[in-house]
Amino acid sequence: MLYQAQMIRIISLILCLALPSSIAGCSTWLTDSFEDPQVRLVKVDLVKAKLMEQRFILRFRIDNPNAASLPVRRLDYRVSLNGVLLAEGESNEWFTVAPHSHLQFDVPVRTNLWRHLKGIVRALERTEEPIHYSFQGTVKTGLLFGRSVHLSRNGEIIPGDYLPE
Repeated sequence: MLYQAQMIRIISLILCLALPSSIAGCSTWLTDSFEDPQVRLVKVDLVKAKLMEQRFILRFRIDNPNAASLPVRRLDYRVSLNGVLLAEGESNEWFTVAPHSHLQFDVPVRTNLWRHLKGIVRALERTEEPIHYSFQGTVKTGLLFGRSVHLSRNGEIIPGDYLPE
């Protein structure tokens, strides 16, 4: 009985000492000096296209403007082309972005664009007209106490700029 009481005290002491030291690394995310990371959709690669299923790789770039490492534990995303939903989902890949640095990571996606195939093909055939894209998402950062950074980007791509002559 005496041995159990001593073990409980030792474990309690270790927990009391370990908790503040583990939270200290997260303190930069709880202060105003934390700057939100920038996330961009860099590239969309077509891997395989069948009639009822298409596979893409979405390449994202995350920039860490902070002086501390940035642990990333989740990305929720939604990507549309000309108002047609290309892909939506989540990536639960964990990684850390070094201070004042960036990292690119790939997210494989599957979709079925069968209903919208005609409109997308027409848009791609008009090589001089821009295709509008939108990307919305949320990045979950931190380990114990994290932040959710909401993202929204809109832009245009011109298919003729990417097609070989």
